[in-house]
Order: sequence, then structure tokens, then C-alpha cells
Amino acid sequence: MFGLGLPEMGIIAVVAILIFGPKKIPELGNALGKTLRSFKEGVGLGDDESVPKEKENEEEGQPKV
Repeated sequence: MFGLGLPEMGIIAVVAILIFGPKKIPELGNALGKTLRSFKEGVGLGDDESVPKEKENEEEGQPKV
């Protein structure tokens, strides 16, 4: 995973705990998960909205734009 081994991951975890504190780490993980989920939904909606337009154009005999 990105060339990081177990010792490097441990050091990153210890530094994160020292900076943010053990009570704040789950909250940060939760916020990061929600952000990634909303980003995926936003990207997915952009793709889904274009599909019906392409189908309408094909049904009307118009070439794809």
C-alpha cells in the first residue's frame, strides 16, 4: 500500500494520536468516510444523468453529442 510497511504505519498512527488525541481520531475517520462517500455519490450522479440523455438522442435518431 503506497510502499508503506507496518513500522511506517505505526509511526503515522502514533503521530496522529499525539497531534489529535485518542478521542478525536474516530471523529476524524468518520468525517473522512462521509466526505469520500458524498464525493462518490456526486461523481456517480454525474455519470447517471448523462445516460438518459444519450438514450433519448438515440431514440430520436440524433447522433450522440
